[in-house]
Formats: sequence, structure tokens, C-alpha cells
Amino acid sequence: MDLLKFISVIFLVACFSEHYVVSVNVVDEVKFVDVDDDGQDVGEDEGHCIWYDTCGIDPNTKKPLNCIYNGPAKQLNDTTGLDILKRYCPTLYTGENSKTCCSTPQLQYLQENMAVPFQVLSRCPSCFQNFVNMYCFSTCDPHQSDFLYVYKNDSAKITAINYTISVEFAHGLYNSCRDVQIPSANQRALGVLCGRDAKDCSVGVWLDYMGSTDNGQTPFSIYFDITDDPVPVAGENITLNPLKRPITPCTVPLHNGSSPCSCQDCRDVCTPSVPPPPTPPPWQILHIDGYMFIMGSIFIAFTVFFGTYAICYNIIVQDSLSLDNDWEETGGGDCCEVYGYNTNKRSKKKKKMTDFDNLTEKDLGVFEKFGAKMEMKIERLFNRWGRFCSRRPILVIGLALLFSILLSAGITLFDVTTDPVELWSAPDSRAREEKQYFDSHFVPFYRTEQLIITRTGNHSLVKHDNPPPASGSIYFNPIFELDFMHQVLALQNEITELETEYKNETITLNDICFQPLAPDYTDCTIMSVLQYFQNSAVNLDKSVWDEFHFFEYANYLDHFQYCVRSPASVNDTTKLHTSCMGKFGGPVFPWIALGGMEGDNYKDASAHVITFTVNNHLEDSKNAKAKAWEEKFIQFMKSYHNPNMSIAFSSERSIQDELNRESASDVLTILISYLIMFAYITFALGKLSSCCWYCYEQPPTTLLRFFIDMKVTMGLVGVLIVLLSVSSSLGFFSYLNVKATLIIIEVVPFLVLAVGVDNIFILVQSFQREKRLVNETLDEQIGRVVGKVGPSMLLTSTSESIAFFLGALTTMPAVRIFSLYAGMAVFFNFFLQITCLISVMAIDARRAEGNRFDCCCCIKENDTNKLENDNGILYTIVKDYYSHFLMKEWVRPIVMVLFVGYFCASVAMTSKIEVGLDQSLSMPEDSYVLRYFNNLTKYLSVGAPVYFVVKDGHNYTSLKGQNAICGGNGCPQDSLVGQIFQATKWANVSKIAHTSNSWLDDYFNWLEPGGSPVCCRYDNVTLEFCEATNPNPNCVPCDVKSFVNDRPQETDFMKYLPWYLKDNPELKCAKGGHAAYGNAVQLKDGNQSIGATYFMTYHSILKTSKDYIDALKNAREISENITLSFNGPENNLTVFPYSVFYVFYEQYLTIVHDTMFNLGVCVAAIFVVTFLLLGCELFSALMVVITICFIVADIMGMMYLWNISLNAIALVNLVMAVGISVEFCSHITRAFTVSTMPTRKERAKDALAHMGSSVLSGITLTKLGGIVVLAFSKSQLFQVFYFRMYLGIVVFGASHGLIFLPVMLSYVGPPINKAKIFYQQEKKLDGGGEESQSQASSRQNLVNNDTPVAVYTQNQRL
Repeated sequence: MDLLKFISVIFLVACFSEHYVVSVNVVDEVKFVDVDDDGQDVGEDEGHCIWYDTCGIDPNTKKPLNCIYNGPAKQLNDTTGLDILKRYCPTLYTGENSKTCCSTPQLQYLQENMAVPFQVLSRCPSCFQNFVNMYCFSTCDPHQSDFLYVYKNDSAKITAINYTISVEFAHGLYNSCRDVQIPSANQRALGVLCGRDAKDCSVGVWLDYMGSTDNGQTPFSIYFDITDDPVPVAGENITLNPLKRPITPCTVPLHNGSSPCSCQDCRDVCTPSVPPPPTPPPWQILHIDGYMFIMGSIFIAFTVFFGTYAICYNIIVQDSLSLDNDWEETGGGDCCEVYGYNTNKRSKKKKKMTDFDNLTEKDLGVFEKFGAKMEMKIERLFNRWGRFCSRRPILVIGLALLFSILLSAGITLFDVTTDPVELWSAPDSRAREEKQYFDSHFVPFYRTEQLIITRTGNHSLVKHDNPPPASGSIYFNPIFELDFMHQVLALQNEITELETEYKNETITLNDICFQPLAPDYTDCTIMSVLQYFQNSAVNLDKSVWDEFHFFEYANYLDHFQYCVRSPASVNDTTKLHTSCMGKFGGPVFPWIALGGMEGDNYKDASAHVITFTVNNHLEDSKNAKAKAWEEKFIQFMKSYHNPNMSIAFSSERSIQDELNRESASDVLTILISYLIMFAYITFALGKLSSCCWYCYEQPPTTLLRFFIDMKVTMGLVGVLIVLLSVSSSLGFFSYLNVKATLIIIEVVPFLVLAVGVDNIFILVQSFQREKRLVNETLDEQIGRVVGKVGPSMLLTSTSESIAFFLGALTTMPAVRIFSLYAGMAVFFNFFLQITCLISVMAIDARRAEGNRFDCCCCIKENDTNKLENDNGILYTIVKDYYSHFLMKEWVRPIVMVLFVGYFCASVAMTSKIEVGLDQSLSMPEDSYVLRYFNNLTKYLSVGAPVYFVVKDGHNYTSLKGQNAICGGNGCPQDSLVGQIFQATKWANVSKIAHTSNSWLDDYFNWLEPGGSPVCCRYDNVTLEFCEATNPNPNCVPCDVKSFVNDRPQETDFMKYLPWYLKDNPELKCAKGGHAAYGNAVQLKDGNQSIGATYFMTYHSILKTSKDYIDALKNAREISENITLSFNGPENNLTVFPYSVFYVFYEQYLTIVHDTMFNLGVCVAAIFVVTFLLLGCELFSALMVVITICFIVADIMGMMYLWNISLNAIALVNLVMAVGISVEFCSHITRAFTVSTMPTRKERAKDALAHMGSSVLSGITLTKLGGIVVLAFSKSQLFQVFYFRMYLGIVVFGASHGLIFLPVMLSYVGPPINKAKIFYQQEKKLDGGGEESQSQASSRQNLVNNDTPVAVYTQNQRL
């Protein structure tokens, strides 16, 4: 998938294979020397040889064999040979008279074949020298016969030898080389030299493999004998003494002026690393989850305290031993006098009301007076406005519509952003800035098209017999069956040949794919195990048999087993001797091309993973051709069928395509949802009791009265107002060029509908329930109703708008944009309601009074028998039954305990909510991408690549600057490469799977003199760069000055770097940097200085959101440690990590903080607005805020129980929940505060009776009908984040607003504002005017006129 950017590192090709060839061929060539037989006799005491010269070619290995030579060592006189001996075998060089068992041609061949091993192992000089010494001693040592013995020969040609070495030498050699890294391959070099994975390699295994002809490189068998004791040769009077030559440990400098090997290449050099702190155990108290313990303790304490209070209150105050029957509560009857209970209550109420009647201004507090006056002014203002709208409805409607239409016209500039980066990452966020830096300085990460292929039907393992002389069999997963491999290859080739048309141009994969070595190689990068066979059916079928075709020495499975250990080899060690390199010129790492195996048991893999890598561009228009081809690819894969295969696939455009399809498919679902809600609103506003005859004292003569009392027009107008408010908000911000998101279109109408419908029902139903006073006109009645209801509408709308606008302070774009659009839509909705809706209500009232049909005003009914007292069925149920039941003394404590208990449990569960978003939820249920996501999780073998970027400004030419980066010889342990290497030791914590590649270390190896030919060459005529394979005789080595401290001098560093970055890795020079680092180093100032660079590695397997979040956090921690370690006056080192998923997952680093901040700001805004608009009622504001907090906490508890994760979508819904909760709370709270009933319990009952039915019918029932439809959506995102969360918002909002809040108010609600009563009495005595009439009617409405207390109060006033 995304792991492919640098898989094309082909310089590893020769590095592995040639290194191995060299390490063996050195022995061979030292054995097969062209002997200059000068007849010189050096004497026995000068040493003794066992071979000299070559004697033909072995027919099996096709390699030259050494001639037996039983004689003394000979003096090496040639200057060239002496120079090579001095350089490569310094321990054998004794001056100009050095005597050896090898000649100059042998040494020249040794030098030539040591070139590539030098590039690989010279990172650790002691390892390389020990490695070379083993072949120097066996080839040129004048005392060969002491530790070598000819085991087999054929006509004087040596076919097998014994090589006896000491335990110290063998283990010293192994220990000095066991950790040497190959940066470009992110693995150890020993993994190739040992014939198996480095972790399974040992001293014996390594030497046995290198001495076996089965490896395909050794010309004859070498039997290593590791011992410290003399070894007698059976049947011969010869005893071999183990080779006991000094070994230079990797912890020791090779010579003065050099450095030991680095920590990365030598574990013994490393200082003890402090392991990362263990994952903290879950917070517990007394072995119980800490949050559960605390919240449980709070609940127990509350229950004990509240229970004690309730019991004492009922026994002492309420005399609960007398049953509180309905007839007792309503008063009347002698039973009350007998029991004395209600008489006592009535006397207390009587005393309290008497106290209110004796109020003076001195008894009023400052806040009480301020609040009462402010409320009176607001009511007066709405009263006047209502009368104005009723008298001039056409003018008001026209101006309001004109204003809204002008705003809505801005939709022509409407622009929706669907780019996930734009949605979830702020422009100034760290991840966004780092992504922009990476894309602008390098190239954007590639587009990928990927297949995950598993086998269906056949589950039989593939048996493979080990090639002789080994015995036994091994078994492979069925996906490696030969015929199935051919089917996979055929599918891959079909995809490669796909063509499509784009703007009259034929587009093929070659036109858009990534070609790492172009123009030299133009094959596309396709990551597949079939690349081990160069995508060739012929190579796949290759096998090698014995001459009788009885034993099969090698086939495709043997080649596969070799290639998964050495993917960059150009010549496997089986009898096939074919390349493992991909056809595109790079290696294919098995953990990318296979899946479903445990660790590196690749033969047990159960899935082929084929990835096509396509170039990506910053400008989206340049990706048009790629998108066109991807569309063809998707069409092909959807139509492809093979009964033997199960294929999951995806392309770069798949997710966006599926999101668009999902949005289109959900339009119908959303439309049906809104239509259901609109239909309910339209008919629920009407007087359905018009068709109920028993409701009339004098039943109407016809049922046509129903058509008069209908409110279809009002309902439609209310719905249109909701739509117009949304369009006005969209247009307003379109004028301001604020891009919208799909969340706006999906969520804001739901929010505005919830807020707007509630106000519509309250306004219309309040007008329906109000009786017109004596001599009161229709305009005055509407003004009086608006004066009573308007402040409540103002309270909720203002609270919500300000809360949403403050929520826009967040940095998360999706949440910020939602908050802006939502806040403005709520504001416009309120504006249109107090203009258009009031005016339309006045028009509709005149229509009803004229007995004209709704929707058909031309039809008039003569029946004037109207239902005068029409409060509605729902109102009657709430007022006469539900409110009485809820306020019973045994019900209230149960309600408090249950709601507080669930609140405490929800708070405890909140800490366990998973953070993140399962990407599969964003896809439709029938999407092919879902299957791909599932298989990706199931078969994933490696994580995404991560790039540690060094920003422009670092000095790479200085020793300090290089030490801050490098990981090779002489580099400190805390360098960039070193710290990444240390992180790999704790991959399960750091989420870093491999050490990083390092262009700097490979450049040092490339530039360092050595090899034949050297890597750095140029044409001395044209002065152009010469590749190592260029046979031009004019090519000469670069004039590289001597290395100082194993580093190039500053003048050479920048001079040859451009050549290194364009050098393709070849057999002669495996360290060419074009493939691996062509994009990793930014050259500037005419190639005279270095800009930004990066160092790439891989994350470990990441499957869950938590894995991705941890990977991001740990990578940033590592980069910050690197920056702090070396940043100073002389080094301007700034490092940051980059991976393609960081920009999406960064939001989750702060999502908890963002959630707390947004919810906190919204709640705080609601508190302030509620406090002010309720007349500085602190307790009332607290009641609203407490209830909202309960609702939000309970919703979050539901999120945990219903597996809803916390992410930006959930945060938007939580912010919306705060806004909608205001509707459930504020209306009832305000009704409670303005009520003048004598006790909290009766005020709560009164508020619930008058506002509860409107809240229930207006928002609760409206939303439930629409929400249920969302459950049938094909979108999992809708089902989880809209259906589940919306259902929770409505259920918890309604239950808290209609159950919990009235009960809580009955216990701890704010006291009566005495100033309101005082001013009402004062206006009454002064004659009142319109204000006193309004206030009196308001109070008359809010106080149940049928209760004894109300009757008593009115009598006192009279």
C-alpha cells in the first residue's frame, strides 16, 4: 500500500548478492591464481602452501579449481601485488620481500571482488577487515598447511578442503559482523551472508553456508572445523592446528585515528539503553476502576444523604403516614380536615401568599429588582412587536423574505470542501504544516492501487521435497500452488495492460506509474512476489533436475524461499541461479507482498498482496490521467471473476468515490426523514379535537370544522422558515467565502428543525390555549401571547447561537465551520419566527375567525360552533395526569436516584470511550472497500512508512553536522539514525519497526576510495560522471582526498554529491543513490548546498486508531529528542516525522481537550445568557446548566455502551446536543421562574403542565419520527453517528427536560422573585395599562386558576 515509496532501493541488489559472491570468490580467486612459476625455492622454514595456480573449470559449478601445490611460499616481487597485499591483508605484508601463497593476479582479483563487500561492511571497519582476513589467511598465508588440508581432489584439482579455525577467531569474526546494518534495506547484512534470517544465524550456520557449494557461489566445498584443539587427519600423518590470528572487535578502532563501529552496527558499543516506561496499569482504587470507584462513592453518598432527607422530609414535614391521595392534593372535603394534612399545607400557603401581599420595595434585592424590570421590558418589547406584526403582516413578511432571499442568493457562491485534510486538520496545525513542507520540498506520497488475493475452495497444503542431498518435506500455504500462482500472474498482467481514454488520449499504466530508475528502466513499480520471477511465466515454471530426471534440485518454491531472505539478490544460491530483483529494477520485500503469516514464516502466508505504485502530484489537475486509469481499474476489478480467488481491492480514488456514492444514496433517506418530520409538524399544529364531538358542549353540525381548525399552512410556513434560515446561513457565509462541508448539509437542518419546531409549537399552542380577554382585540391578544412566549424563544435562541459561535473558537475546521453555520442558522431561524411566523399566525387567526378552510381560504363554513377551551389531548394528559404523577412524594426520590445514578455511571464510562474513527464506518454497507479494509486489517504485515525530515539549514559538511545524523562508523549513539535504531528495540512501544535508511552513510561508502572500479568516476575528457559499469577507458577515479576520521573532507562532500544522487546502483557499485535517495535530498544554490532531507523507515503494524495515535505521538517524541540533542549555535538541526496518516490522526491527540473546551465554552455561554435573560436568576441558570451537563454526560455514557468513538463527527453531535438540550430545559425553567405558585413543587407542576406538552409534541415526537428512518440508511456512518447519537440526544434530552428537571426544580429550584409580584401588585393598583393587563394575563396563564391557592390569591388581591 503506502509502504512502497522507497522499496525501489536497488543498490541493495549487488550489495547482498555480490557481497556474498565476493566473500566466497575471494577464497576462490586466492585459490585459483595464475602462477608465475619462477622455480624459486624459499625453503621449508618460510612456510608451506597447499595450492597454487588453477587447473581448469569444475563442470558442475562452472568455476575454476585450484591446483594442488605442496611447496613453500614464494616471494611477491610485483609492486602492484604488494600494494594490494598491504591494503587488504596488512597482517601478511612484511615488506618488499613478503612471501605468500598467492601472486599479483590473485590479489588483483581479490581486490576486484572485495569492492561490493567493502561498500556493505565498511560501515564497521573491524568487521570488514576480519571478514577479508579470513580469506587472506586461507589464500595467501605462507603457512596454509598448518590449518588447511586438501580433503578431496580430482587429478590434482582441489574439490574439497578442511579449514580449521579457532573458537576465538570464529566467534570474534561473527560477533564483529552480526549487527552490521544495510541502511537501504532496513535489515542486517548477515541475513544474506548466512542463507537465512539474521536472527536464526549462528557462527556454525554462517560458516557452513559460506563453505557449501549449495549456495551457488563456492567453487568447491570448504568444511570449517571450529576448535581450539589440534585436529589429526585420519589416515595421514598430519595434524591441523586451528587458525589463531588476532581479531579486531567491533568495539575497538581498527587503527589509530579511526573509531569503533557504531552502536547501530555493534551492540557491544551501545551504552545500556533505558527501556521505555511500562504501560501504566489501569487506575484503580481498592482493585476497582478509579473512575468507577469515585463516581460510585459519590452516588452512594448522594443516595444516603438524599434518602435520609427524603425520609425525614416525608415523615416530619409531609406527614407521610397519611397517604397522599389525589383528592388530598386537590383539596376540598372533610377528610382533609380530619387528617389535618392539607389544612396544614393550605395554612402555610396562605401565610406565604399573605407575606407576598405585604411586600414593600425594601424587601426586594438588587438582583431581584433588576431581573424583574429587565424581564418586564423584554415582555413589553415583544408585546409591542407582536401587535405590530399582527397589524402589518404583509409588510413584515415582505421585508423579512426580501432580507432572507438576498442572503440566500449567496448560495450561488456556495462551495463545499470534501478534502479530508481540509476538514479535519487546521491550516496552522503542526501536521498540516509538516505535510505541506514535505510535499513542497520533496514529492507527495504516491497513489496506490492494491489487491489482496486469498484462495478459495482448495485448502490443501503444497508439499515440497527438500532438494538432495537433504531429505524430508516442507509444506506451503495453498496460495503457492503453481497453477494458482499462474492465475495470479495472469491477473496482474491483465491489470498492467489496462487502457483507458482521457481527452482523446489513450492512458496506460506506464503513463502514470512510478518508475524509480527512469529513463534507464521504464518498468512500473509493482510490488508482488511474482516480481521474484520477473513477472514471467517461463521463470515461474523453471526447475532443475538430475540427469535422469529423478531428483528435482530446484524449482519456484526454492527460489521463493531464497528471495524472501534476500529480495535484492541478482543470483540466488539454488541450482536455478536466477535473480530475485523485480522487473522494475528494485527489490520486493516479502512483508509487503505477502500477508497472513506469523512473523517471517512466509511459506505460511495466506494472501498475495499486489500493489501498483502511481505518481502523485500537488496540483490535483495533474492527477486527472491517473484518476481516469483508476476508474478503469475499478471497473475491471468489479467485473473480474475467478472461482479460485477471493479478491479485495482498492484504488487511490476508491474512498472518495464511495463517499460520494454514499452521500447520493443517503439523500433519499434524509429526504424521507425530513418529510416525516415536516408532515408531523404540519398536522400536529392543528386542532385535531375538532373532529371529536364529545369535546363540544354543543357538537358542530358538520365535521367540516376540522378543515377550519387545521394548521397545515402554519406547519408549512414553519417548515419553510427552517429551510429559509438554513439557506440564509449558507448564503451569508458563502458571501464571506467560508467553505461548507457535507456535515453542514446533513446536520444543520436537523439542528434548526429541532430548535425551530419547538418554538413554533410553543408559540402556536400558546395562542390556541389563550382565551381572549374582555374587550381585547386579536392584535392585542397576539401581542400578549408574543409578550409571554417571546422571551422564552429569545432565551433559547440566543443561548444556542452564542454557544455555537463560541464553539467556533476551536481549531478543528469541521467543528469550527459547523459551529459558524449552526449559530447563524439558529439566529436567522429566530429572526424569521418573530417576523414571518407571527405575521402568518395573525393572518391564519383571522382566517379561522372567518370560518374559512385552511389552505382553501375561498371556502367558508357557516357553522360558528367553535371549541372554546381547546388545550389539546396531550396538554390535558400532561397537565391533569402526568404532572401530578411525577410530583408524587414516592416518585420524586426514585427519579432523582435513577438519574443521578446513571449520570455517575456515565461519567465513569466517559473515560473509556475509544478515541478515533474506524475507517470502515465511512463506507456504505455494500461497498467493495469494506472488504478491502477488513482484509487489510487481517493480513497487514507492516505499518506505514515514516520519514524523519531534517529541515533546511543543517550543515552536513561539518563533522558535528554529520555526527548529528549518521549511523555508521564513528557516529554517536544519540544521532538521528542512532536514536531511531534504539527505538526499534522497543517496537511494540515506539511503533518503529526498522532502523532508517541513511543517504549520508551510504554516500560515505560510495565516496570512499576502494573497489575495482571505484564508484566515483568521471570522464577526464568530458568531465561528466561515469557509472561503475561504463567501460570507457577515459573514466578515471574521482580526485577524492584522504578521509579524515573516516569522513570525506568538506571540499569533496558537495562536489560529488550530485553524482551520487544520480548514480544507479549496479553490480560494480551497489551504493548508487538514485533509486533510494533521488528524492530524499534537496540540492539548492546550483548544487552547492543541501536543503531539506529525509530518512525513511517503517512503523510497526498499526491496526486500531490507538495504534495510529501512539505511532504519531512516539515519532514526534523521537524527533523532538533528536532536535534537542544536537540543536545549538553550530547546528541548526530541526527534525520532524511525517507519514501520510499523521494529518488525519493529529486531531485525536487533542480531541479530549477540544471536546472539553468546546462543550465548556458552550455551556458557559448558555449559563451567562440564561442568567441575564431570566432576570439574573443564578439558581435558574445553574439548573439549566446542570441539566445540560447531565444530558451530555449521559449521551457520552451511551457512546461507550453503544461503541461510538470520540472523533470530530461525535464532537459536532455533542456540541449540537448542548444546543438542543437548551430547548428541553430553558422553556420549562423559565416557566418555573415566572410562576407565582406558593411552593416549588406546585411551580414545577405548573411549569411542566404549560410547557411540557409543547416540548413533548414540538421537539421530541417530531424528531423521533425522523430519526427512526436514519436506522435504515445504508451508510454505517449515519447509523452510528446520526441515528444512534440523534436518538440519544432526543431520548436523554426529553427524559431530562420532562422528568429530571421538573423534579430537581421541585427540590432545589430558585425561590419566587418577589420583585415580580411586587411590580405586578403595584401596576394593578395604578390601573395597569397594557403592561399590567399583559402581566396579569401572563400570571393568570401560569397559575392554575382552578387550584385553591390561586383562588385564594385572587380573592386577596380583590
